[in-house]
This record gives sequence, structure tokens and C-alpha cells, in this order.
Amino acid sequence: MLRSLNLGIHVSAILCSVASAVKWLSEHPAPDLIITETQLGDETSFDIFQTIDVNVPIIFCTAYTQYAIRAFDVNSIAYLLKPIDQNTLSCAILKYERLRELFNTREVTALPADHVPVLEKSVTKQYVLVYYKEKIIPIRTADIHFVYAANGMVCVYIAGQNEYMIHYTLDQLEEILDPFSFFKANRQFIINRNMIVNVEHYYGRRLLVKLTMETPIMILVSKIKAIDFLRWLES
Repeated sequence: MLRSLNLGIHVSAILCSVASAVKWLSEHPAPDLIITETQLGDETSFDIFQTIDVNVPIIFCTAYTQYAIRAFDVNSIAYLLKPIDQNTLSCAILKYERLRELFNTREVTALPADHVPVLEKSVTKQYVLVYYKEKIIPIRTADIHFVYAANGMVCVYIAGQNEYMIHYTLDQLEEILDPFSFFKANRQFIINRNMIVNVEHYYGRRLLVKLTMETPIMILVSKIKAIDFLRWLES
């Protein structure tokens, strides 16, 4: 499936056990990306990361949902549930490419104190491109009710219950969407102020946000972000 993506991907090694993975990673330069099952023989791939330091992005491919939270503690950028299709894998690889490009462009060379450039203010976008089947569709950011990330995919939701995949991460969208109108509520949601119906207190001093459109799961704002969220809401 990786070869069929035609992205020039080179598979450096295929490792079937924790022991062989630890040995290979200890003896070779770090790869650019690791794609792994959660279950390797009688052990889990998390045993690899507890044994040696692994500081590269990881895509998990698994039939088990219970490891999802744990996966994001070890540099996971996508958690793909089997059966995995070509489109899902392609989205995960594109996400990796975008993250790599993002971090590469943020590398800064130190300059003398008397030669500090003036940084341009980031410009918010009025339109973004979304993908539906074979079509690429421009939509107004103001029409976005919310953005939802799950299973390595990011989708925007607009009026009429329309859901579209987008080739941005939540962090990238946070940078290009108008901060007055949009707020990153948690690791899975960016929400539009104009689509908020009400906010309720929730267990653990969190906030439960209700929107005009039904969401795949509840939108919860942590107690740490709650004050910033309420200030944003009334600003």
C-alpha cells in the first residue's frame, strides 16, 4: 500500500518483534517515520519505546481501540483502525508530510542582536480547500461550524450536515483561522463562536459546549483552558 502511493517511500526494515525492533533501532540511524502494530508477538510495541528513546513520528495500525490514548504519549501522529484502506493510509502519510514541512520551516538560524528581522503577522484565511471523493472544494472559513480530528483524519463540518476531509492538522488550522471567531477547545475540536448555543458546567470543573450542529462526541473544555475559553467567548 505504501509503494502504491508513489511518494518515493523507502522501507528501511520490517521488524516482527519487540526485541528485533529494539536491536535495529539501537544499531541504525533513526528513520523518518515508524509504522507499527500495537501487538508484536507476546508484547506490545509500547515496550519498544519504554526500552529505548524513540524521537520520530509514529503511525499506529491496529485492531484495538484501547491503546489510542497511550499512543499519543509516544509521538503518535495517527491511529489507524483495521481494516485500513488506501485513502486512510494516504491521509496519515500526508499528515506526516505536512508536519515535517511545518517543523522544517520553523527552524531558525540565530542572528546578531543588531540584525533582528521584523516578523510578518500571520494572515488568517477566508477560504480553505476541502476534499470530497475526487473533488477539491473551496469553502468559506466563516461557514465552518466546527473542526473534528479523530483516527488520524481532520474533518470540517458546515451547514447541512456536510462533512469534508481537510489536509491540515488542528494546530495548522488554529494558525490560519480567525482567532476571534475560532477556538481550539481540546485536542479534537476547533469551534466557531457563532455556532455556540450554550456552555454547561461539567464533571471535573470542565465545560461542556453545545453547538447548533450535532457533534460526533461531546465537546469538553478542560478546567485549565476553561478561563481562557470564557474570556474568549465574551471578548
